[in-house]
Amino acid sequence: MSDTSTINSQGPLLTNDGVPLKDSLRKSLRRSKIRSFLLILVPLLFVLALFVAPIGSLLSRSVDDVYINNVFPQTFAQYEVWEDKSILPSEEMFAAVINDIRITHKLENSEGKNIGKNLLGKSGTRMTYEFSGWRSLLLKTVKSATKVNKRSKEEIKPYTWEAPYKEKMIKRDKRWGKVEFWQSLGAMKDPYTMGYYLNAVDLRYDANKNIIQKVEHLRVYKTIWMRTLQVSLMVTIFCLILAYPVSYLLATLPMRISNLLMICVLMPFWTSLLVRIVAWMIMLQQNGVVNDTFVTILPCFEGMVNLPFFGATNIDLCFGDEDRIPMMYNFTGTIIVMTQILLPFMILPIYSIMKGIPPSYMKAAQNLGATPTRAFIRVYIPQSVPGVGAGCILVFIVAIGYYITPELVGGKDGLMIGNFVAREMQQTLNWGLAAAMGTMLLIAVLALYWVYDKFIGIDNLKMG
Repeated sequence: MSDTSTINSQGPLLTNDGVPLKDSLRKSLRRSKIRSFLLILVPLLFVLALFVAPIGSLLSRSVDDVYINNVFPQTFAQYEVWEDKSILPSEEMFAAVINDIRITHKLENSEGKNIGKNLLGKSGTRMTYEFSGWRSLLLKTVKSATKVNKRSKEEIKPYTWEAPYKEKMIKRDKRWGKVEFWQSLGAMKDPYTMGYYLNAVDLRYDANKNIIQKVEHLRVYKTIWMRTLQVSLMVTIFCLILAYPVSYLLATLPMRISNLLMICVLMPFWTSLLVRIVAWMIMLQQNGVVNDTFVTILPCFEGMVNLPFFGATNIDLCFGDEDRIPMMYNFTGTIIVMTQILLPFMILPIYSIMKGIPPSYMKAAQNLGATPTRAFIRVYIPQSVPGVGAGCILVFIVAIGYYITPELVGGKDGLMIGNFVAREMQQTLNWGLAAAMGTMLLIAVLALYWVYDKFIGIDNLKMG
């Protein structure tokens, strides 16, 4: 018999306490699982509160139209029975609008404070997203529709407006006589909608909930999406072109020199991003350091030259003040500054992989007859692919959602989708559209991971 258990020839293996060993092990395993769960509980709650919950809220806001459907239930019910949407609706729909306004206007919270006015104001803002002018029209109508006859002796004062309402509403504001305002309600008649996503790609719903293009002067988002992808791709390519030789140099130099150069690579992380951008703004302006340098060092040649097939040709190669290159508040400036800022994010993953490649591999390839160039292409580069993949994904993901650099340097030609998300959140307060664009960015990032996994394999993604 062992020290920890006894053997019963007629029954299961027991511990010294007489408890079946199987049950004892099960309890021990349960305690271990509870202990492990308690250890990860705080990080788990942190992730749920600051990552999962915001993403869930983002996804819900991008399709949510419940709010306005709760404010105007009778109006949308009448919209469903409105047959010919090319002409003004009947008196019943005008009456439904007035009834919804009056019911909502009386709403109070649990403390007895009126919340109806705020609800109608928010509803007007939501309606303006579909057709400009709805908010002012609605608030102007609310004042007339909720005005009561104070001279009446009745306990509940009657409204000054009585049915029929159609002529009164059109007389109060001619916009009620425009069928376009009524047609725009079709995009909001369902509690959940894809309208925000359509808006993000310059599409919209018509009166019958068919998908159509926006009018031409309102089509801006497709251009912004293409520009965002173009900037992100170009910045990633330029960072790779610059980072690969630098990483190779850092990986092959002696440790003392390599560490010194690595400090130079890491130095931007110790400097405020805003300070670096402002420094670039000073350097890239028309009379900045870069243009002054071009004017100073570029050779100047002007005169007649005999060229083959062209004969005597006047050539003017002078780079003067009138030839200064515009590099601020445009697409070029955005590319230059973002490339410099994101370059360390490409260097570090590639360097960490290159540092782990044994130099003996290159020597072995050359001993077997390969030239240094062929050995580098066939032996060294394939082993550095995981670092290249990690760097490209990291730079592309950061670049696709960049905000501060395009905002300060890009001007109207360098703005990206992140700037428009911020505008919708802070200025127009169209959180549904901002949430839709944010969700589309998230999907783009996930699609990038899928493509990388499909062609290279996510298992080969290494940061060091």
